[in-house]
Amino acid sequence: MHFVISREAFLKPLQLVSGVVERRQTLPVLSNVLLDLKQSELSLTGTDLEVELVGRVTVDQMHTSGAVTVPARKLLDICKSLSDDAIIELSLAENRVTLKSGRSRFTLTTLPASEFPGVDEEPDTFSITMHQGKLRELLDSTSFAMAQQDVRYYLNGMLFEVAADYLRVVATDGHRLAMETLTMSNPILEPQQLILPRKGIMEMARLLTDDAGEISLTFGQNHIRASVPAFTFTSKLVDGKFPDYNRVLPKGGNKVLLGNCQELRQAFSRASILSNEKYRGVRVLLSNGELKILANNPEQEEAEEIVSVDYEGDSVEIGFNVSYLIDVLSTLKSQRARITLSDPNSSALLEAEEGSDALYVVMPMRL
Repeated sequence: MHFVISREAFLKPLQLVSGVVERRQTLPVLSNVLLDLKQSELSLTGTDLEVELVGRVTVDQMHTSGAVTVPARKLLDICKSLSDDAIIELSLAENRVTLKSGRSRFTLTTLPASEFPGVDEEPDTFSITMHQGKLRELLDSTSFAMAQQDVRYYLNGMLFEVAADYLRVVATDGHRLAMETLTMSNPILEPQQLILPRKGIMEMARLLTDDAGEISLTFGQNHIRASVPAFTFTSKLVDGKFPDYNRVLPKGGNKVLLGNCQELRQAFSRASILSNEKYRGVRVLLSNGELKILANNPEQEEAEEIVSVDYEGDSVEIGFNVSYLIDVLSTLKSQRARITLSDPNSSALLEAEEGSDALYVVMPMRL
């Protein structure tokens, strides 16, 4: 194996692929990136057995094809440290890779490509195609509500619900829920539900660009594969049953207020400074024309914020985790937010006043 490539062309796929590779591995080969040169196309593959990412790039000069695995972190650090306009010459001989650039020369240990684990091939069930920017919007507006290390492992990921006329994504950690629906026509008869793991969502979001490029999502029994021209991303699906999100959506809320998103977010952020650091609870008092936010902590410190809102009706007082409200208000892409409440024991429904199909549910807190 022997090829020449510019640092700029090599670095982008190497950075993305290295992001999948875990630093601490039980199998030494999983700390490596697989380099596979066929004709003038070089593919780079990283995996942690849950998620696999393959990047493709054309080399400037190709001398001999071949495949080998190289320590991912070291190779990335070497390439980052070279000058922007550097040219890299990489060759394999006697189980060692030599990388030359200008007057620099590095020799790295390797492991055989045959030891590198691949994702099991399985029959595809269906595929959908959409704009990368649209998918990125869906993930950006909902992924913050995924659980992090919940024992209910199916919450440590995101539900993709695909039907003939829409794609819906839902994330929840049991205390809040984020959901957005995109209208589209899909080659499918019955709605299908699949859960992608948290790491798969994060890696896929890093891949997506806001340009008009298309992305193809192929769903199998146990895997999802996302393909764009330069990359192929594969992730295992979570084997589990996602909670029925329709039961979580509040029904019959009779207190609807409209407020400026930025003003509300800033007021909650200021009040949160003096909230209890452990529980992050604030009291929200809604009355005609205003929303009052009260926070206090064990040191007897108090904060009070009053925000003008469009509301007429009965007064209500509800406790919330202030971090959850700030997350939603930071995500809404609208000047004004619509918040629907009913009573102190019911969840709040938050949404943009216009221009978005995203819905957010935040459960109340007893304070």
